[in-house]
Amino acid sequence: MLNGLWLGFFVVAAISALAQWLVGGNAGIFAAMVESIFAMAKLSVEVMVLLFGTLTLWLGFLKIAEKAGIVEWLAKVLGPLFARLMPEVPPGHPALGLITMNFAANGLGLDNAATPIGLKAMRALQELNPSSTTASNAQILFLVLNASSLTLLPVTIFMYRAQQGAPDPTLVFLPILLATSVSTLVGLLSVAVMQRLRLWDPVVLAYFIPGALLLGGFMAFLGTLSAAALASLSSILGNLTLFGVIMLFLVIGALRKVKVYEAFVEGAKEGFDVAKSLLPYLVAMLVAVGVLRASGALELALGGIRHAVEWMGVDSRFVEGLPTALVKPFSGSAARAMLIETMQTHGVDSFPALVAATIQGSTETTFYVLAVYFGAVGIQRVRHAVGCALLAELSGVIAAIFVCYWFFA
Repeated sequence: MLNGLWLGFFVVAAISALAQWLVGGNAGIFAAMVESIFAMAKLSVEVMVLLFGTLTLWLGFLKIAEKAGIVEWLAKVLGPLFARLMPEVPPGHPALGLITMNFAANGLGLDNAATPIGLKAMRALQELNPSSTTASNAQILFLVLNASSLTLLPVTIFMYRAQQGAPDPTLVFLPILLATSVSTLVGLLSVAVMQRLRLWDPVVLAYFIPGALLLGGFMAFLGTLSAAALASLSSILGNLTLFGVIMLFLVIGALRKVKVYEAFVEGAKEGFDVAKSLLPYLVAMLVAVGVLRASGALELALGGIRHAVEWMGVDSRFVEGLPTALVKPFSGSAARAMLIETMQTHGVDSFPALVAATIQGSTETTFYVLAVYFGAVGIQRVRHAVGCALLAELSGVIAAIFVCYWFFA
């Protein structure tokens, strides 16, 4: 899948460049494409330096949380809920702890760190699966919730914005939180319908109703604020939450007699191992996206979408942020490349870049997650997983666009 996508970028770019040269007489198009190749290779290294630090930092803090028992405590707190949503998973099964850790990594926006944990969780669920080739209900729910990507603290998005020179990297905190809540809710409801889960069970309602009331009240409060006040509140809450999570991990770790420094270093080493494997993928995708943009093919495609949107009488500023959404279902690295390229082209705090960042933080790589997670355990028949995951992703993209108009337009 990724092989075809990556090769397709170059083939489309070559066809577009030939058309511009032979039909449009633009002989300089090839020089622009070659220049873009080297510029994107350089940008990849610059982005990677900060990505090393970000993954190392947060996996270090996540290790403190694990050793302090925070992850185990979360597994116990969520145990009654999982017992209703995943009735085939026995209470206290190791899969529940791994699922909790995976959600914690996703919640912190550490999608690269969440993947190895998620693979362990999928293998643990496969041990309970009576079929070796057909996905179980628990596996489908786990995968769809991964694909919906509930991101409570998108530190990787903050990192990309900081690397591109954003004065306030956390500006998109609230938009991402709202959009990812929509995608997760749609994903959960779609699976519940397909699997006939009893969401009206008193235990399930005890978890969901307080959260729904809190979110509804919060959104009602946001509706009273101006766009400037919304952006300011997003910045304050983003920075406060970020530092608050760090202090929470450290304080609880210290109270639990965890050697926090040693635990941090242990986790940081894991983060370094994860990060160093990403550079080849980042170079590959950024170069491909750069060539596609330089050839004019990407602008041609966006122009068609823009004309269709304007024909319907709708504001078209969001269209420039759509490349991230178009490739996100197939490849996280391609989506990251599109996000970075949009920031470079339009400006880190431009409306298209804010839309792209919100989309990046509120959706997941559906087909990639399906291929990796189910492929790791030999699942061939995925049942309703694809439909539910794509519905959640589409909901997240639409919500991201609307929320950005609410906050930034």
